Amino acid sequence: MMADREKNRSDFVLLRANRRKNFRGHLIVLKVKGSSRSRSFFGYAKTISRNGMFIASISPKEVGEEFTLEFKPPTMNVPVTCLCTVIWRREYTADSPREPGMALKFIDLDDVAREAIDKWAKNQARY
Repeated sequence: MMADREKNRSDFVLLRANRRKNFRGHLIVLKVKGSSRSRSFFGYAKTISRNGMFIASISPKEVGEEFTLEFKPPTMNVPVTCLCTVIWRREYTADSPREPGMALKFIDLDDVAREAIDKWAKNQARY
């Protein structure tokens, strides 16, 4: 019986290891307000983890741009403010199956908010 399991395992090919270090959860809608020297924007977070989030936006900021972000983490009653940086972006194209937007890395998010997000994301991963 054990030999059959080992034989079946060899039939599978691992194409890519999971590189994520932290759990992340999918949000339906989380309004995010950001500001920079040049302008303000509003977007909707689609995924969030203790280290960052993806914001769906038709006008994503440039990679490397830093700005202050204000959002209300899941399970917290008050909004938090932190500095973040854009680590990658996806432009809008009419034929793309993926949403335009940008991935942000939190720079100075406080530990209370990080732990609240992490706890929420781990709970979401169970379902």
